[in-house]
Amino acid sequence: MLATKQWADPEQPGSFKLTPAQETAALNRYSHLVKRAAAHLRSLVGSMVDKDDLQQIGLMGLLSALRRYGREADEQFESYAFKRIRGAMLDEFRRTDWRPRQLRQQSHQLRDKTRELTRQLGRIPTDDELCEALDIDLKTLLELQYVGQAEAMESLDLIMEQQSEAQLGSSNLSQFELKLSLKKAMSTLPDRNKLLLQLYYSHELNMKEIALVLELTESRVCQLHKQSVEMLSKKLAQW
Repeated sequence: MLATKQWADPEQPGSFKLTPAQETAALNRYSHLVKRAAAHLRSLVGSMVDKDDLQQIGLMGLLSALRRYGREADEQFESYAFKRIRGAMLDEFRRTDWRPRQLRQQSHQLRDKTRELTRQLGRIPTDDELCEALDIDLKTLLELQYVGQAEAMESLDLIMEQQSEAQLGSSNLSQFELKLSLKKAMSTLPDRNKLLLQLYYSHELNMKEIALVLELTESRVCQLHKQSVEMLSKKLAQW
């Protein structure tokens, strides 16, 4: 049992609190969720973020989850806490630009070079071809692809926020309608793009794990994920 019931202030009559000792024990018990969320969000983080800073953000999200859950941690808590941790990290990423300006510029160069080579070759260029054209190594290529992927994800988040603000009626109805729109947009995607998004958002796999499932390179999975997110963004923007 993680907690004993201690009734909180009268404004929240049904809640209970953890003692400091219980909070510490729970933070240790569920700290693996912080590492999993960081791995899942590598596309927004890259290698530029200090691991200690990221750990601290995640732990604050976990602590918030423990305090807001409203009951003893059960089999549903990990899913709830993971979303809270991931949300705390996303909020911090949006508040502070973690990506150096030069890296963003290089990411745009990669995008332009990919389009140029695709036209010249009549197919998607390989990683080696892109590295040679840009005079970079495979590690740098993957880093740049993650930056481009992050920008696509942020664009989708912005569209969803705008749609949510534009909805009429209660907030519950707005969220329900937004989920329907997202589900409808996903149904229009090719099967492989749809599967990739399901693995990432529903099953919470990171890019490396998805690459193993789909038997593709991590670089190619990043490209497909960015493409899938951009397709979703266009559909939602049209609606």
